[in-house]
Amino acid sequence: QVQLVESGGDLVRPGGSLRLSCTVSGITLDYFNFYHIGWFRQAPEKEREEVSCVRADSTIVYSDSVKGRFTISRDNAKRTVNLQMNSLKPSDTAVYYCATGCTVSAKYWGQGTQVTVAS
Repeated sequence: QVQLVESGGDLVRPGGSLRLSCTVSGITLDYFNFYHIGWFRQAPEKEREEVSCVRADSTIVYSDSVKGRFTISRDNAKRTVNLQMNSLKPSDTAVYYCATGCTVSAKYWGQGTQVTVAS
């Protein structure tokens, strides 16, 4: 069974930084290399939205709202995908999820990690 575990969420002041990690287990390294891994977020009373995704071929996409502030990276050997978040804004407050895909129709999801940006 494929499992994803997010970590790194916290309370941070506006302008601060956080690094989220997504670790995937339950699959071999070869299979992991074939997966796209995406980061998503869901704020209270809002729909889940795509934040960033690193595809199996290492191409990367970002939503316009985080472009230039967030950086996604992939370590296939560790089956980990990180999301470095800089210049955080209150509007970035949400539960952040990783999943095995680049859209909300991804098959496997983690349980989420809370990011709160507030002074």
